Amino acid sequence: MTIRQATLNDLEPLSQLLDGYRQFYRQAPDLEGARQFLQARLERGDSYILVDTGSQGELQGFVQLYPLLSTVRLAPLWLLNDLFVAPEARRSGVGRALMQAARELARAHGVGHLKLATEIDNRTAQALYESLGWQRDTTFYHYGLLFDTQADQG
Repeated sequence: MTIRQATLNDLEPLSQLLDGYRQFYRQAPDLEGARQFLQARLERGDSYILVDTGSQGELQGFVQLYPLLSTVRLAPLWLLNDLFVAPEARRSGVGRALMQAARELARAHGVGHLKLATEIDNRTAQALYESLGWQRDTTFYHYGLLFDTQADQG
């Protein structure tokens, strides 16, 4: 098991993983959309994507982090937005290794706070996070606002 930062050379297999991740969250398959999204992230460098490679060099999973700032803490924080392990690699320690690598990368960049969100019924992920010392937020409610960015502006 090897964890490393993703490159454009990983685009095709990483796109397949991202498409699987999106389908896990009940999104329609869109391999081309996943590829375009990842290509933009990798070219712009606006996120950190770590991948786990198996013994044959195949991508087994990924974690993606987005840099943010905390006004309250007056410090950087990162949003651990995505964690996905290919179904055939689950229960082999890949998710745990990716989470630990994300923590180490954040520390190496002087980031003292990681945050994430997961579905309320995703108990498998919650158990992993809690086993790694993550604490459920009981202080703040988190809200979202969705709107159509593709609507006709005319």
